[in-house]
Amino acid sequence: MKKYNEYIDNIKKITAKIESDGAESIEKAAALFSKALIENKKIFIFGTGHSHMLAEELFYRAGGLVKIQPVLVEELMLHIDAYGSTEAERIEGLADKIFDDYSMNMGDTIIIISNSGRNGVVVDMALLCKEKGLNIIALTNLEHTNSGASRHKSGKRLCEIADIVLDNFGCVGDACISVDKVEGKICATSTVAGAMILNCVVAQAVDLCAKEGFIPEHFASANIDGGDEINDRLIKKYKKEIKHL
Repeated sequence: MKKYNEYIDNIKKITAKIESDGAESIEKAAALFSKALIENKKIFIFGTGHSHMLAEELFYRAGGLVKIQPVLVEELMLHIDAYGSTEAERIEGLADKIFDDYSMNMGDTIIIISNSGRNGVVVDMALLCKEKGLNIIALTNLEHTNSGASRHKSGKRLCEIADIVLDNFGCVGDACISVDKVEGKICATSTVAGAMILNCVVAQAVDLCAKEGFIPEHFASANIDGGDEINDRLIKKYKKEIKHL
C-alpha cells in the first residue's frame, strides 16, 4: 500500500470511530452549543500550539457560526516562536490573564483543545473555567492522554475536568505513519479529525436551534456574489462583541 493510501485509510478508521463511538459526545456538545446560541451566551474555543488552528477552523469562515469567540494568544501559537509556544503551554498561571482578556462569564461554553490534555495552560484554563461556572467541552486524544501523567500540579488532565469529552481517536504521539529507514512516525491526524468533529457539533447544533425556531447567524463565503454584503453586515453588528472580528 502506498503511504498516502495508508494515511487515508487511518483517517477513514478514525472517521468511523467518531461516527460510532463519538456520536453521544458530539450530540451532547451540540446541545450545549444550541443552548448557548439560543440564550445568547458566548462560545469560546481555546487551544495551544497546533490546536489553536481548530479555534480558527470555526471562526469567520464560509458557513461558520458568527457567535464563535476564538481564544488566540500569540505566545501560545506558532507564527512568532514555535519552540517558545511549546514552552509557554507548559507554564501555569497564564489562564487568569487569558480569562480576563476574553471576558468569560458564568453560563458561557468553552471548548478546550489539547491532544495530550496534560500541559499547564490547558489544565489551568479548565480548572478556572470550572470554578467560574462555564460549561467545558474537551477535544482531546484519550489514548494519548491516558498514556502519561499530567504535567499540572493538580495531577489532573483536561479530560478529567471537562463536562463533555470529544475524543479525536488518534494514537499516542498523534503521528500515525511508519516508513522504512525513517525513525519515528510521521503525519498527524488530530487536526483532520478535530476539524471534522467540531463541524459535526456545529451542524447538529444549528439543526437543534432551527427545530426550536431559532436561526443562528452564519457567515457566507466572501468569494460568492453577495457574500461580502452578508459578512459586512454581520461584522458591523458584532465587531464590538466578538474579539478578533
